[in-house]
Amino acid sequence: MYKKIFLSLVAAVMFCGFASAQVTDFYSFTVKTNDGADFQLSELKGKKVMVVNVASKCGLTPQYEQLQALYEKYKDENFTIIAFPANNFGAQEPGTDEEIMQFCSLNYGVTFPIMAKISVKGDDIAPLYQWLTSQSEEGKEVQWNFQKYLIDENGKLFKVLKPSVLPNDEVVIKWLEKK
Repeated sequence: MYKKIFLSLVAAVMFCGFASAQVTDFYSFTVKTNDGADFQLSELKGKKVMVVNVASKCGLTPQYEQLQALYEKYKDENFTIIAFPANNFGAQEPGTDEEIMQFCSLNYGVTFPIMAKISVKGDDIAPLYQWLTSQSEEGKEVQWNFQKYLIDENGKLFKVLKPSVLPNDEVVIKWLEKK
């Protein structure tokens, strides 16, 4: 009996080690698009990516305008933005995926990818955000809407930017223009 329990524990430990070994970088994840399709982040290999949690009814919502301008300027230079709507802060993203997309398109002309609504903290935190928040002390927890994670061309976290840091901040521009 003890041998059976021991073997079960060994198998569980090996499985956990194998599972965690697979999630080594940003490109290991599959997320849902706004229309519910799977999107493998590995399709973004070689690009710099800004990951940002967004909300439509937040004081920081006007950052959509700067996000769109940044995307337009650098999208042809191996850069993209991926927005993840989240309702974790003050219930400021109550809409459905369809309503969120309409809001972004009509009010800010957003053309960068907006993914399906997720949770970015708490017991139901999305796996991608579990990984993002485990990568550095400065981004250990998502503080509010519009926190930004800069991912380099190799799928590694470069920097975490507080929600109040604007998308067109000098840090972002220098990072994007660094070859």
